[in-house]
Amino acid sequence: MDIEIGSNLYQNCDGTIEIESIPQIEVAIPKPGGPLRISCVLYDESSRLVGKVVDSTLAFNERRAYELSRTPVSLLLKNVETGNVVLQVELQDSGRVVFKQGELLTVKGHVLKISPTEWRVEKRYSSGKTQDLKGKSVAIG
Repeated sequence: MDIEIGSNLYQNCDGTIEIESIPQIEVAIPKPGGPLRISCVLYDESSRLVGKVVDSTLAFNERRAYELSRTPVSLLLKNVETGNVVLQVELQDSGRVVFKQGELLTVKGHVLKISPTEWRVEKRYSSGKTQDLKGKSVAIG
């Protein structure tokens, strides 16, 4: 599977995205063309689990902090209080999964920011790189 995160292209990955060495997001496409299935865990500043998305459905949503909308080829997760996009993901016709934008906390309490040009966690960032992962996980931060 090919995943694009903030202008970085990760080719031939297994669908797992590790953020600061911890698996936090899983991407699956059960059959060509979709549906897109996203699973992820959401933390607060104290590294406490406050939300969980399983197969593109909110399975746990403490304090109703998140709002999720989806289609067979996209997912948009927003923070209700701030209106900020937590995760916006689309499946393109080519089969590539594109993380368009996002802002979520890692298990270590750091902010992962995804923009169309880069991803950034604390002082670490990446922009415009292409990697062949040969069946391994995407590593961010």
